[in-house]
Amino acid sequence: MASVTYNNVIKRFGDLEIIKKLNFQVEDKEFLVLVGPSGCGKTTALRLLAGLEEITEGEILIGDRAVNDVAPKDRDIAMVFQSYALYPHLSVYDNMAFGLKLRKTPKEEIKRRVSEAAEILGITDLLQRKPRQLSGGQRQRVAVGRAIVREPKVFLFDEPLSNLDAKLRVQMRAEISKLHQRLQTTFIYVTHDQTEAMTMASRIAVINKGILQQLDTPQNLYDRPNNLFVAGFIGSPAMNFFSAKLAKSGEKVYVDAEDFKVQIPDALAAPYKSLDGRKVVFGIRPENIHDPEFAPPNIHGEKVEAKVDVTELMGNETFLYLVAGKNTFIARVDPRSKRRVGDATQVIFDMDKFHIFDANTEEAIR
Repeated sequence: MASVTYNNVIKRFGDLEIIKKLNFQVEDKEFLVLVGPSGCGKTTALRLLAGLEEITEGEILIGDRAVNDVAPKDRDIAMVFQSYALYPHLSVYDNMAFGLKLRKTPKEEIKRRVSEAAEILGITDLLQRKPRQLSGGQRQRVAVGRAIVREPKVFLFDEPLSNLDAKLRVQMRAEISKLHQRLQTTFIYVTHDQTEAMTMASRIAVINKGILQQLDTPQNLYDRPNNLFVAGFIGSPAMNFFSAKLAKSGEKVYVDAEDFKVQIPDALAAPYKSLDGRKVVFGIRPENIHDPEFAPPNIHGEKVEAKVDVTELMGNETFLYLVAGKNTFIARVDPRSKRRVGDATQVIFDMDKFHIFDANTEEAIR
């Protein structure tokens, strides 16, 4: 078991800087997810740890050992790739055993490890099949099993579920989470899917353009994003944003978005009283915008006039796509809502759960 530390890690390809002074630590036995849009550098960060790319500056430690100059095979890590990378001419057993055979591991030990991994993953009855005889989910299990038999200090996963259909992705998410609980080993997992990150991680590192934006628990990222990027990336549907300014009237503080004006609750207004006239970005999540008929009791609700542009009935909830002047936004409302396309309506903003960001720096103002 081991922690992983990135110390001022920089990676350049020619003049292009992909990773920009990456600093964070993954705790021993933690499940850390690196998440961000395609091309943000998260897979490169993983490949630097695996030794598949050379570090330009800085160092990476596994435990207390710097591994910059350590060969990939000697780093005591195992990696599961986006493509399953199984040998088509070998059986499942031989695919899982291949790395151990190269290391000249005794046959009985190979048999023990493969059998244990197959039992953990529920593929014992598939050991004699070839990859072409397996479904996508079964192939993914074999790829994970090949990593398990290595018994490494650190498991690395590079978007391992992206080739699976939606239902199977949900199932495999749960399987990988259970696997982490069972093995009690350090997992580092890369994905662009924030739902995967939120449901699986102990902590999430949000990366954009090679820069670490925020490292925190899933709930804290959701409740207290540090900046506009994190706020918009975490949560589905994404947070609604409105260009606005803060306006003080007496002891009251308002958010003025031109097409609507909402009051910040008195108990939450203190950080904003000195910012009268400041240009900001006002954020509120779709689930905190309610149909008045079904709004929760005891919230600080502010009414906003809007027109229904599109509705999406999801069964357990309804998405309302709304227009208020030049602003468009989404509300995630009770499925019993009777709002229809073209309706002029009111919605309730839950002002206990708003976010305000500086319009210039895009940093959260709390």
